[in-house]
Amino acid sequence: MPPRAAQAGARSAMSDLAEALVAGLLAGWGVAIPLGAIGVMLVDLGMRAGLRPAASAAAGVAAADFLYAALAASAGAAAAGLLEPHARALQLGAAVVLAVVAVLGLRSLPRRPRSADATPSGRGLFLRFLALTSVNPLTVAYFAALMAGLPAVASAPAASKLAFVVAAGAASLSWQLVLAVTGAALHRRLPESARVCTAVAGNGLVLALAAHMALAA
Repeated sequence: MPPRAAQAGARSAMSDLAEALVAGLLAGWGVAIPLGAIGVMLVDLGMRAGLRPAASAAAGVAAADFLYAALAASAGAAAAGLLEPHARALQLGAAVVLAVVAVLGLRSLPRRPRSADATPSGRGLFLRFLALTSVNPLTVAYFAALMAGLPAVASAPAASKLAFVVAAGAASLSWQLVLAVTGAALHRRLPESARVCTAVAGNGLVLALAAHMALAA
């Protein structure tokens, strides 16, 4: 290959890689920044237990977004097509899981000690928030629709797709950590009643999301 052609090919590859990175960052922030039930629960966890447990939970949320981004990058719109016939069953199942989590969270409020909150291990929190984020099938549809609207990434080589996935996961993690740090900054500084209110709000939002998903199914 002539030197000029090789240089042009290298520039094109770098351009594709940069485009995939930017697209991944925007995708990760786009799915993470809108504050929903999981975000409120992350802030509440940071307020009750501090930064380390909240950071573990934040990593679980970002891991789910990373996996969905990988699925979208590898399968694209085909993933949404495979899930579409089972969309109602998936939504109902996700609604049941979310409702159970919310009810258990609300039932545990009266038993929480006032001086210290018993929290699961970092691994337990990681897996719990990974599962909570993963049960929402709309996340798959979000990434699949995004890939369908980004033909440059959808048709890009494996390196660009990998850059998209890593960037999406990193962007999601960065925002989840912002929420964890925000909650941890208030750790033990607010009265018990304020921490209970945030716990009620977080679990209430999860319950509302479950009801919305069940009614929309």
